[in-house]
Amino acid sequence: MTDALPQSLAEIRDDFLELSQQDRLQLLLEFSNELPALPERLQGHEDELERVEECQSPVFITVTVGEDGDAPGIVRMHATAPREAPTTRGFASILAQGLSGLTAEQVLAVPADYPLTIGLSEAVSPLRIRGMVGMLGRVQRQVQAQAAVS
Repeated sequence: MTDALPQSLAEIRDDFLELSQQDRLQLLLEFSNELPALPERLQGHEDELERVEECQSPVFITVTVGEDGDAPGIVRMHATAPREAPTTRGFASILAQGLSGLTAEQVLAVPADYPLTIGLSEAVSPLRIRGMVGMLGRVQRQVQAQAAVS
């Protein structure tokens, strides 16, 4: 069976799985420091982002499809998460970096259990993993809604 996972997410998963549990946490921390900043047009307008209720920390996301100079159907995920919540911020960063630049179809095809495949289930609480699953689900729902409009 071939891996239907987009290359960007497969590479992130493989990077985590090559490491020990302790090093996986370090990589997650590195991702938390690399969460892309919101585009200028969204800065100060965080109320336009959707709160991810599944996350304990205040995480907000929004998705664009074919905007900001991107080709039609290209997805960009934007997220905010507090620096004091590095696990959640790291998950948001993994998704923002792994999903941005993919087509809407590729994003919608990402398995809902992707967060369970990156090898962090033993290193972070199930509640945190559930937050990342929730984040992915909300991204896919936003992409679905925008793709239906265009």
